[in-house]
Amino acid sequence: MTRAEQPSRRNVLAAAVAAAAAGAASPAAAAEPTARTAKAPATASSKAPSALVDNRAWLSHKDWLEGTDEGTRAVAGARPGLEIRTPAGRLDHTDPHTGTTSTWEYARWTSPVHRLGVPSTEVIPSWNARTPAGTWLQIELRGTYSDGTDTPWYVMGRWAAGDQDLKRTSVDDQSDGRSSVWTDTFSIDDAASGLRLVSYRLRLTLYRKPGSKVTPTVWRLGAMGSDVPDRFTVPASAPALARELRVPRYSQEIHKGQYPEYDNGGEAWCSPTSSQMIIEYWGRKPSAQDLAWVNPEFADPQVCHAARFTFDHQYAGCGNWPFNAAYAATYKDLQGVVTRLGSLTDLETLIAAGVPAITSQSFLATELTGAGYGTSGHLMTVVGFTADGDVIANDPASPDNDSVRRVYRRREWENIWLRTKRYNAAGKVVSGTGGVCYLYFPASPTARQRRALAEVGVR
Repeated sequence: MTRAEQPSRRNVLAAAVAAAAAGAASPAAAAEPTARTAKAPATASSKAPSALVDNRAWLSHKDWLEGTDEGTRAVAGARPGLEIRTPAGRLDHTDPHTGTTSTWEYARWTSPVHRLGVPSTEVIPSWNARTPAGTWLQIELRGTYSDGTDTPWYVMGRWAAGDQDLKRTSVDDQSDGRSSVWTDTFSIDDAASGLRLVSYRLRLTLYRKPGSKVTPTVWRLGAMGSDVPDRFTVPASAPALARELRVPRYSQEIHKGQYPEYDNGGEAWCSPTSSQMIIEYWGRKPSAQDLAWVNPEFADPQVCHAARFTFDHQYAGCGNWPFNAAYAATYKDLQGVVTRLGSLTDLETLIAAGVPAITSQSFLATELTGAGYGTSGHLMTVVGFTADGDVIANDPASPDNDSVRRVYRRREWENIWLRTKRYNAAGKVVSGTGGVCYLYFPASPTARQRRALAEVGVR
């Protein structure tokens, strides 16, 4: 299904379930809703992978001082951030998911204009923040097209780490007839026209209850722009690394039917399950107090916790890419970003430095040997490579934790991850993700990790 068709969330999930059944699949084939694709002209590209993606992030004290502030302040220290200094105004906000209207005071920060090194068909934001009780934040994007005209201010997310003050949400039905926002992604409507986004600004609004002294703190704000050409196949990369990271293994399937209010239960939790694996790889996990709300009879309660606190109430699922990255960054001294990579060589660079990755892909059961299922969109964690160069993945679409570790054929895996077009079981052309992945890493990476991240375009 293409973004242009904009199917309902439930129709997409039903299609994923059908794909799973057709592939004699594990029930986890419905893992996440439809794979999101970069739309671009259907022509071969001579660009190197590095020329397809532009990452920009504001995270240093100097970065925060470069923006325009309306009541915010830049805070120095080991992890510089942005906070409320003096509220710039008040707003009555009605939460569409509860119907409750509350008054909030706010401050606002607007980034400088960032000129994209890659005139882009898609832009996906990421942010890392702390939102104490009684606070939340909103991220907006406004861009300039290649013909010199501007987009409106698009809301890219209303977010809080918790869910008591605000139901974290994407915002549907945003379009100017030339571009649209699909859940977490700005997208040019007709990339074949040649129209591109050439620059953008991000606007961050911090909210708190009137008269309160608490404030959100934002440590990182940025976006990934990309122009990935339509492609059914990608060039094969040559194996260059044999290494496996010791990443915890969790199955989403053991949570089937648990907490159905969060996207129908664990069979749809591939994204938060993958996120939890890497969060724990870095030595972080929820406290016993954090998990007190989970039924004590449930195994791996931290996976239930991750599902609840990545859940997007508009999307009605746990697969909002930036919400997962933001969730990871709620743990002490972790960062999370959403990006695209160009090849398995990029993943080898990260694994060599000890950085695993969460990747998004879609495929028929016949396209990935050993998976045993097909899916219209699924997240799994890449933890290493065999001596033959095959991909070692912690695949949450497994019946139990012991079976999560999988080895997938390099060529098959690379193609289903990096392509933007594919054929479904009915022979219809549908979308692929074009190399989307989440990267979680320490706020203070080692020198080797920093070099590896820089090599794949992440600061």
